[in-house]
Amino acid sequence: MAPDSSNPVIRLTGKEPFSHEDVQLGRTVDDFWSWSSSDLLSNALRGMLAEYIVGVALGCIDHRIRLEWDAFDLKTDDGTTIEVKSTAYLQSWGVTKPSSRRFSIGETTAWHADTNTYDTTAMRQADVYVFCVHTADDRAVADPLRLEQWEFYVVATATINRRLGNQRSIALSILPQALGVSPVGFDGIAEAVRLEAAQSGR
Repeated sequence: MAPDSSNPVIRLTGKEPFSHEDVQLGRTVDDFWSWSSSDLLSNALRGMLAEYIVGVALGCIDHRIRLEWDAFDLKTDDGTTIEVKSTAYLQSWGVTKPSSRRFSIGETTAWHADTNTYDTTAMRQADVYVFCVHTADDRAVADPLRLEQWEFYVVATATINRRLGNQRSIALSILPQALGVSPVGFDGIAEAVRLEAAQSGR
């Protein structure tokens, strides 16, 4: 079940204390985040980290929070909606197999956080997809916070629809040729999104 949009989540600072019967325990949300979210190579965190990186590049996450169940991952100030997907050469327990480096691109029936309603037709919800690849394959130097270790493939949803139809996933190995796209670095994301969004009429 989707969350209730009438009860918005307040963005935390990390300094909020844990307490028991009005007595603070000397632990904060920062401590929880550090405990739960320090393994940035984990599959569970990588997707959220990729969304954050793309959001930073697009300047569209300040003073906002991630909406886990929303129809798309990010929305720029000009209204362009973004779906972010990620994969990596490494994960917490070892190197990923080339065959597992895939992105989900299936159509969905969207829930909209702002209206707390569902669509009735399955489709790809965002204007633009950003496929994020953490390319480091040596654990000794792998650091997802070093953004030069990432590549980003930015593709208009219209292109995916035209070239891939209702295909549900695509392998990294064939993505450039199948979608006619080349990777950009972190500093190229915003311009690539702008160009691809133009194909969606944005």
